[in-house]
Amino acid sequence: MQELIRVAVDGPSGAGKSTIAKLVAKELGLDYIDTGAMYRACGYKMLQEGIEASSSDALKEMLGHTDIDFSGGSIFLDGVNVDGKIRTPEVTMMASACSALPEVRAKLVELQREIGSRKSVIMDGRDIGTNVLTDAEFKFFLTASAEERAKRRYGEMKEKGMDVTYEDVLSDINKRDYDDSHRKIDPLKKADDAEEVDTTFMSIEQVRDHLLDRIRSSAL
Repeated sequence: MQELIRVAVDGPSGAGKSTIAKLVAKELGLDYIDTGAMYRACGYKMLQEGIEASSSDALKEMLGHTDIDFSGGSIFLDGVNVDGKIRTPEVTMMASACSALPEVRAKLVELQREIGSRKSVIMDGRDIGTNVLTDAEFKFFLTASAEERAKRRYGEMKEKGMDVTYEDVLSDINKRDYDDSHRKIDPLKKADDAEEVDTTFMSIEQVRDHLLDRIRSSAL
């Protein structure tokens, strides 16, 4: 395969981006960079420190002493593993809010670009192909109906013992879709040179194999 391969995977919440990206990364030996988790980590820290999205000075100070890194497939915030703390509905909404803030985006996008410039990676998010890795060798836009995405997310949350309803999850999905696609800074959209993959009626294995076939056929 090519010496350096960058794969950008974008799409709305619940489209299966992280699951698919992890599987493709494992199969091809790429480093998986969960950019959404980075914004969740920022959102989590904002909640922990009581910082509002509108508090620009406090936010800048917080970012000045914030470190986010990945190791062994886990995300670390200031040296602490926060895998189990950044997937709550509250953190989800704060992550969406802070992802629209210039200060947060500047810090994380710079880090993401630096990582992608020195090693083969697969990144998933909402603006990887349109903003972070505009020169990525492969770009995919994964999507699915809001109802199917809510069904998947609801199942995941119930398995973790969370007290939620399908209606609430669907409402959150629709709100986040609107917020992400209407934000002024790097809104969610498909890159012109990305392949759109509708996963509504596809299994995880089918989506994984589709991406692998596309990458292998072009990178060999």
